[in-house]
Amino acid sequence: MNESGQSTGSAAESKRKDARRNRRTLLEAAATVFVTSGVEAPVRDIAAAAGVGMGTIYRHFPTRADLVIAVYHHQIDACAEAGPALLAAGPTAHAALGRWVDLFVDFLVTKHGLAAALQADNARFETLHAYFLDRLLPVCAQLLDAAVAAGEIRPGIEALQLMHGIGNLCIGADSDPGYEARKLVALLVAGLRQPC
Repeated sequence: MNESGQSTGSAAESKRKDARRNRRTLLEAAATVFVTSGVEAPVRDIAAAAGVGMGTIYRHFPTRADLVIAVYHHQIDACAEAGPALLAAGPTAHAALGRWVDLFVDFLVTKHGLAAALQADNARFETLHAYFLDRLLPVCAQLLDAAVAAGEIRPGIEALQLMHGIGNLCIGADSDPGYEARKLVALLVAGLRQPC
């Protein structure tokens, strides 16, 4: 026990929870700043959005590439965890798929500039891409399978094909502010419906 009467185990656990919460807040703030200003946004902007000092960011993420990779890992995990939760919440498998695709599009929008941030570090980029596929392909497949089983969408659509299609529709948003990727992706998801 420590002087305040808490066991040192629970105090250490409390510190770990605080550290995880602070890290999550920092990563979410960085993701928001990346959407509006790109991955080259000043660290001071990220620190201000997170409500921390710049030293806190550098203590957790010594390089910009470390921060960028951590943000994308965080977003990949959030997108992967959302799929089963959306499916369980209903109201239909197709609706869950549509909501998950919206999250996936949000992720893709923040992904722009990743290659430049990692520069010539192809190994780190390839590792991140493999993590992306390992985590998100099974979730997309689960949502597609559920919608097929419910008779809501036509069979034969592979998760990788759908994710590539969505990714390709999102590319134009990077260079044209008037490009409405979300509208085109919504048309793609609507087009998966089983013909009446």
